[in-house]
Amino acid sequence: MSFARVAVRRLAEMTATLLCASFVVYGAMYLAPGSPASFLLAGRSASPQAVAAINAQYHLDDPFFVRYLHWLGDMAQGDFGRSITYRTDVSRLLADRLPTTLLLISMSLVVVVVVGLLLGRIAAVRGGATDSVVLVTTTFAVGTPSFVAAVLLQALFAVRLGWFPSGGAGQGLFDQLWHLTLPAIALALYLVGMLARVTRSAMLEALGSEHVTVARSRGVPERQVIRRHVFRNSLGTVLTTGGLVVSTLLVCTILVETAFGVGGIGQLLELSTSTKDFPTVQAISLIIVALFMIVNFVVDLLLPLVDPRIALGARRSAA
Repeated sequence: MSFARVAVRRLAEMTATLLCASFVVYGAMYLAPGSPASFLLAGRSASPQAVAAINAQYHLDDPFFVRYLHWLGDMAQGDFGRSITYRTDVSRLLADRLPTTLLLISMSLVVVVVVGLLLGRIAAVRGGATDSVVLVTTTFAVGTPSFVAAVLLQALFAVRLGWFPSGGAGQGLFDQLWHLTLPAIALALYLVGMLARVTRSAMLEALGSEHVTVARSRGVPERQVIRRHVFRNSLGTVLTTGGLVVSTLLVCTILVETAFGVGGIGQLLELSTSTKDFPTVQAISLIIVALFMIVNFVVDLLLPLVDPRIALGARRSAA
């Protein structure tokens, strides 16, 4: 199947999935007890005119599917509605906070990829005591939830040693990098352990393959064997795990941002959920779903380039 046909098919599947997700995200608001108007009024008494104004603003008098289609049309045009809590456009809130979250995720991703791949490669190639140390270290990392890592890092490096700020996102690029160092490490710790273990297993499997034995018998230097035949052939498995890594970062950033008071969309989602700010929660939830699908779409397209043995679209078909 050609690259263009697979890409078009995957885009069509993503569109259908996003539509289903949007329906669930929008409809979930009506599963909560009470009417949306009661949440908007927050228990305050209001005149019939005020209630009517709220119903008109949020189209609460329209049938459910009419409201959903109206909301979906606004979302498609970039209109995410108006925040109930902050009394401003949701798009403005997202524009102010999304760059911080993207920077935090990018920093964490760099830590995960560099440290995870390095530990996994060292463990697989050296073996012995080094392998045991890496396994113990990654076991600790995998067993430490992000919010626990956030508390421990904050207590040690921010409060006790004073090396890093205890919260906030900072101002300016370098100040932001300094403020987001501890949150990025807390966010990356679990995934470093997971990626290191996956890399180690994939490389150990490749080390026992026939073509590696043939390459060694031909006198190919061990460093080239590891680089060209072992590490390269394990990249398909690692890249597949990389899609899960990015998706996990999108979810776990909520806990880490809340612990450090970073002020990204993760913390905004937590605050909006607690205050039942429906337009904000719906917009952020849909954005997270969209980012999740985009990551998987990119992984599907990159897999055949990294590992030619994988047919384009085969991973999706097999699933």
